[in-house]
Amino acid sequence: MKAINKNLLSFLTLILLFGCSEDSITPTQEPQSIDPNKVYKWNMVTTWPKNYPGLGRAAENLSKYVDEMSNGRMKIKVYGAGELVPAMGVFDAVSQGSVQLGHGASYYWIGKVKSSQFFTAVPFGLTAQEMNAWIHWGGGQELWEEAYAPFNLMPMAGGNTGVQMAGWFNKEINSIGDLKGLKMRIPGLAGEVFSRAGVETVVLPGSDIFLALQQGVIDAAEWVGPYNDLTFGFHQVAKYYYYPGWHEGGSTLEIIINKDAYMSLPDDLKAIVKYASRAVNQEMLDEYTANNNRALTELVEKHGVELRKLPDDVLIELRRLSKEVMEEFIADDEMAKKIYDSYLVFKEDVIQYHSISEKAFIEIRDLEQ
Repeated sequence: MKAINKNLLSFLTLILLFGCSEDSITPTQEPQSIDPNKVYKWNMVTTWPKNYPGLGRAAENLSKYVDEMSNGRMKIKVYGAGELVPAMGVFDAVSQGSVQLGHGASYYWIGKVKSSQFFTAVPFGLTAQEMNAWIHWGGGQELWEEAYAPFNLMPMAGGNTGVQMAGWFNKEINSIGDLKGLKMRIPGLAGEVFSRAGVETVVLPGSDIFLALQQGVIDAAEWVGPYNDLTFGFHQVAKYYYYPGWHEGGSTLEIIINKDAYMSLPDDLKAIVKYASRAVNQEMLDEYTANNNRALTELVEKHGVELRKLPDDVLIELRRLSKEVMEEFIADDEMAKKIYDSYLVFKEDVIQYHSISEKAFIEIRDLEQ
């Protein structure tokens, strides 16, 4: 009996030794070496005036949060539009590595990345809440990175304005025919939709809109919403303020990072940049939500702005034109079609639930008014 137990013990020992052989052991990854004394100094350029409410403040907040979370190991210096590069030069500056970071709106880069339009706003598209869900949970982030990969860029959501206003006009819009012949500042896919309606569209940085309206270079302009529009003083050079913002239901701003610079960071700083961006993304939406109605009240009650709703037949025609534009837009661009297919599937899915949740709740809440 003792002999049997001894043999059994020897057999089990051999099994244990073979089971723990070198080939079967999963090597543990060596922890990344982090120099606590090394300070990373990055530059960030934006398409907005420095410290501009909402849009411009996002970059400053990113710099602040990264500094705080890294305990000073990472410093980001922010430059407003035109201070280091022109407002519309942000994409190239970051792509080429002249600077490490940029903040702007992806639909400004239609001449470089056609599919970039989907990551800011699509006419009659997703709300801010839905955009965040698509990007972070619906595959949008992976598609965004794929679209920007040829340009050596890492994109991240960097803010949201929520539903915007339809714009400022110096004539009443009572029918779709009233749009014909207007000159209007409006970017993105909405600009193409307006072009189909007979509008001559241009893209201008926000800081150039006031002068263009004042001098009659343009007859109308879309910017953001009351909170920002009040600061630029558009009420001084345009009479009618139209809603709803059919073209930008949840306008996402972007943080773009030079990929080589990003990959050079230790893992903890990569994570800090990532989650600081997430914080900035949500905080901007909170800022607009808290301030838009106060600013709108001031525009109407103090400055006499005439608030108008676009007629239903105008919105119906703009929606028809939007569908037409989208079909043509994705027809000859494989990446654009791939992203739009993802966007559309997510939109159709989320709308089903929001019809009995968000939308239904707002409707019954408003019955009390």
